[in-house]
Amino acid sequence: MTDALLGYLRGISPPEDPVLGELRELTEALPGGRLMLLMPGQGDFLAMLVRLTGARRILEIGTYTGYSTLCMARALPEEGRIVTCDINRKWTDIGAEFWERAGVSDRVEVRIGDAAETVAELRAEQDEPFDLVFVDADKAGYPGYFENTLPIVRTGGLMVFDNVLFFGRVADPEHRDDDTAGIRTLNDLLRADHRVEVSVLPVADGMTLARKRPEAGS
Repeated sequence: MTDALLGYLRGISPPEDPVLGELRELTEALPGGRLMLLMPGQGDFLAMLVRLTGARRILEIGTYTGYSTLCMARALPEEGRIVTCDINRKWTDIGAEFWERAGVSDRVEVRIGDAAETVAELRAEQDEPFDLVFVDADKAGYPGYFENTLPIVRTGGLMVFDNVLFFGRVADPEHRDDDTAGIRTLNDLLRADHRVEVSVLPVADGMTLARKRPEAGS
């Protein structure tokens, strides 16, 4: 993707609205914020997936400053809800202001704590399944998030994983850190798991869509 082609892509894409744009600028100014933030096109894509799947109940693992949360919450119907999980309220509090300004704060439920423990709590509650799950958290935890969250995704529901190419490190055997290993393990699991249909997209840092098959059960 050359700079010229990237500029053209941005020119033919829908413009980022003021609230999202302001949240993006604020996030990019944070240490490491630019790396942890979705590209605008990814936010549009997530919103489109919410609408296409008719999702009414979403689980997000990894909130950060709530940019992706806002993209998905806006795409939900009025009665829709998104449960978003993060380990640090410092970041989610930033997002809360923008969710309020966008008029979707009543659709967002924040859960603070270790995401694996939050997923376990949600499984114990088991009030109703999720239509869509978006995972963009600690990469070493991805395999566990997949295995432990799939049971609470409805049949035909969708799981979306960000950073599945992880800056190209997954293809470099020299990288053996826990995060890179976690992404590689997830990618291998998804490829071999007959409970899901998988499509890997070379979008930004890589996004994988995993649709839960009817025969997967609960």
